[in-house]
Amino acid sequence: MPDNVTSLFRSTAAHSPSMAALTRESDGAGPVDFCIPCNPYFPTPAMFEEMAARLRDIITYYPSSAETITAELCSLLRLPPQCVAMGNGSTELITWIDHLLVRESLAVPVPTFGRWTDQPMETGKRVDMFPLQESSGFALDLAQYAEFIRARGTRVAVICNPNNPDGGFLHKHAVVQFMDAMADLDLVVIDESFLEFADAENEPSVVQEAMLRPNVIVLRSLGKNFGLHGIRFGYLVANPALAGRVRSMLPKWNLNSFAEHVVFMLKEHGAEYAQSLHQVRRDRMDMSGQLSSLPGLTVYPSQGNFLFVRLPVGAEGTVVRDRLLTEHRILVRECGNKIGSSSRFLRLVVRPQVDVRRLVTGLEQVLYGTSRRGAAVPEQATGTAYSSGTAAVDRLVTQTNGAGTHGLAQAAGAGMPLPAAASAPAVGPGGGMPVPAAAGLPQPEPQPVPQEAPRPQPAPQPVPQPVPVPQPAPQPVSVPQPQQLPQPAAYPEPAPQPAPAAPPLAPAAAFAAPAPAPMQVPATGPTPPGVPARGGLTAAQVRGTDGLSMAPATGWPGAQSWPDAAGMGQAAG
Repeated sequence: MPDNVTSLFRSTAAHSPSMAALTRESDGAGPVDFCIPCNPYFPTPAMFEEMAARLRDIITYYPSSAETITAELCSLLRLPPQCVAMGNGSTELITWIDHLLVRESLAVPVPTFGRWTDQPMETGKRVDMFPLQESSGFALDLAQYAEFIRARGTRVAVICNPNNPDGGFLHKHAVVQFMDAMADLDLVVIDESFLEFADAENEPSVVQEAMLRPNVIVLRSLGKNFGLHGIRFGYLVANPALAGRVRSMLPKWNLNSFAEHVVFMLKEHGAEYAQSLHQVRRDRMDMSGQLSSLPGLTVYPSQGNFLFVRLPVGAEGTVVRDRLLTEHRILVRECGNKIGSSSRFLRLVVRPQVDVRRLVTGLEQVLYGTSRRGAAVPEQATGTAYSSGTAAVDRLVTQTNGAGTHGLAQAAGAGMPLPAAASAPAVGPGGGMPVPAAAGLPQPEPQPVPQEAPRPQPAPQPVPQPVPVPQPAPQPVSVPQPQQLPQPAAYPEPAPQPAPAAPPLAPAAAFAAPAPAPMQVPATGPTPPGVPARGGLTAAQVRGTDGLSMAPATGWPGAQSWPDAAGMGQAAG
């Protein structure tokens, strides 16, 4: 593709230009899309042909009312219509949740889907961001998150399961325990937009539990699962009072005719949809294995239809993104503009094996200098000419290996001290999630800024040097994490290590324990050159598998049946 196509990244408020914009700037053919997390196997070619044959009628006439389309979807998923509100994409529902149900503050782990941080800030709410640690593979500890919410006094809590961009997964029993522990909050939102792609648990959704609770909303996607982002449709599930409040604010015709047509087609194509989900899960394992073979590249376990990867030392994400696009016609998601991430991370959508081989070949040429232009290393003095990354977050993650809680709070201008759960003693595996309490926990004393952290000095250690300068090894600290990785002697090939299993979820007893047990703080300091980020995978393993055998696929159970919204197979009536 022409080099000037990369200028589109500077002229858009989104993380990437639209596919239409990229196609217009090229020779009429868009790139291979590893950016937008969309099911590549559904709808089937036959379904597209059917929609094409009906195109004139679909775009000529008004759709049915939202109530009619919602009733059809609820009949398919066996949900009561009064508990469901359908929206013109999940962002419309997030917007109304913010306007109607978020009064003053919202807590969300970061990095995550950007609308959960941006939307409340745009309406003047306080957003309490709980940093997911690179040192623990970006896994969310629900007990520590609950302590954070109590210490901050937050009134709304959000969990994305699986999380975007890392694909981290929480088991159903842990999510339900969290919902009950936060029963006194104004609202708890469980964003399950990518849950259909998970195979770590047979029935992972909490929609049935949400309908029985007064302050829980579950958000679900249709565009991602059905491979139709352009149609813009999704839905939420809650008790009738909450769902009705959101539904009453939506326009009568907020769903378009394409959305109606697809919803009414679904009952005839359950078997094809089940097969598409199964194939995505198989492709995820294959893609993880191929990417893990690249020296210095860290692949994190994922239950979504995407993989979160950390580039090797010395690689700048915007350079890699631009060269993959212009030289190889491959579009990837560089994550520098995600709060809590940096431009060293990419999110790569799961695609068929033929496309993955093309991606791996492109990465080999861009990262390791197997092309005439050399490796993707930015200029030492100024880096790349532009970046979509947030500079403060880039510095924070680089300097502290993702553990810079204080720096994140200062950059965000937080006026309230950060909780002990995120910076000092925290709840460990034996600790307990706090039970609901209207008054919350007492506020901890403000944490002093470390003396050794110089404020204005430019780039104390994050900038990679042409020849890696040995850094003193951080003091080992005992933490309840997988075994610590040794510091290798050289880069690029990290010493093989057994991939850590998924971080264990706190048992039910731990969530109810009366007194939290202290946990030692993970060691900070940058990851040594050539060492995969602690918690990352360097072998073909994904959560819930041993890397050799396939995890059991769930999906729709048969050609003539669809599940209810919790993933349980029931024959359609």
